[in-house]
Amino acid sequence: MPPRGRLADPAAQLVAERAAVCFSLDAVGEQARGCIACPDLAAERTSVVVGDFPERPRFVLVGEAPGAHEDAAGRPFIGKAGQLLDEVLAGVGVDRDTVAVANVLKCRPPANRQPTRAEARRCQGWLERQLALVDTPLVVTLGGTALAWALGHGVRLSDVRGRVHEWRDRLLVPTFHPSAAIRFGPKGGPLAALRADLALAAATTCPS
Repeated sequence: MPPRGRLADPAAQLVAERAAVCFSLDAVGEQARGCIACPDLAAERTSVVVGDFPERPRFVLVGEAPGAHEDAAGRPFIGKAGQLLDEVLAGVGVDRDTVAVANVLKCRPPANRQPTRAEARRCQGWLERQLALVDTPLVVTLGGTALAWALGHGVRLSDVRGRVHEWRDRLLVPTFHPSAAIRFGPKGGPLAALRADLALAAATTCPS
């Protein structure tokens, strides 16, 4: 939830309040598409990328922020990182259409820069409400921004990945962002870790 007290961000609080009265994923998307909590992002975006939420998803994947392809199309993870994500999911027996996919930030940061803490804080009300409504048993965080959203700043991915954590009445599997797997190449550690962690998520949510 957004911070409270003297250091609370009024824009983050407003987002949380608007999200809290949304009683469906469609309603969250409708409200989020009009969001101007981060004026600089709102001025430059083409789309608010609210995420893909199929009916009864196995788990939720949470990434960082939309890129250029996602901003243009209004859908998450459809560029190179998304193509790799689809391949890895398929390799561990998971169809992309059976999982929910979202980002910490729903608007593209200029030049694909990393989201600021303030931007992530202002946007998190939408994501928190989506998670409450979709109510899946497991969340997979992709990369450092999503890890910080879930477990706080200062937590190192190397210290927490590779296992399932109890988290907010759910389970959590932290792993690398697909873009890191692309950056380090097909023989790099991030790709191997991403495969292993998504296999773990798949096994944890294996249909009975």
